[in-house]
Amino acid sequence: MTDTTPQPPAPLGRRERKKAATRKALADAALRLFLERGYDRVSVKDVADAADVSTTTLFKHFPSKEALVFDRDSEIEEYLVSAVRDRGPGQSVLAALRERILELTDPARDEPEQQDFVELIENTPALHDYGRRMWMRHETALARAVAEAEGAPEDDLLCAALARFALQAGDIAAGPHTRRAAVERGFALLEHGWDGARGEESEGGSGGKDGGGGCRG
Repeated sequence: MTDTTPQPPAPLGRRERKKAATRKALADAALRLFLERGYDRVSVKDVADAADVSTTTLFKHFPSKEALVFDRDSEIEEYLVSAVRDRGPGQSVLAALRERILELTDPARDEPEQQDFVELIENTPALHDYGRRMWMRHETALARAVAEAEGAPEDDLLCAALARFALQAGDIAAGPHTRRAAVERGFALLEHGWDGARGEESEGGSGGKDGGGGCRG
């Protein structure tokens, strides 16, 4: 019988370790400088100097100044996909996604340093727009994971729609501190439909025609 037990990844070679260390040093220096001075007051050369590398080396690791802030993009995609792929017995795809997206987007759970990071993104238009584009790049991988979990074709339109709407759930928030409510309402709509989501809000005391809930809430 063939052993199908997942094997641990091979250790990185010296060259790969050096590249990873340089990349981390650049990302750490960039975030520290951006938080201390403000994004627009820090140049790419400032970051390179702080990490003790040339600007040429910096651009070998990061294609743009904005990318310095989003150095964990591939890790985040894998983390999103794993929410679907590795969800617990009996847990629905929607429930797993809701839990993971709240964990990734809700600043209320975070330490002060992470809240500073969120505020940097929210208050810097260039970073906010770049981060939004990077976040939605996870849509294709997430749609494939959903399709696999549901036994649907890889290009299933319903699974693609679910992935897109799940990632966009927090977009209706007025700011980072209302994102949890936005994600929860968005997922309620995905899970129960319009009438069901409105009914849940009414039962909670915030819905109904005269309760100021729903779309107005």
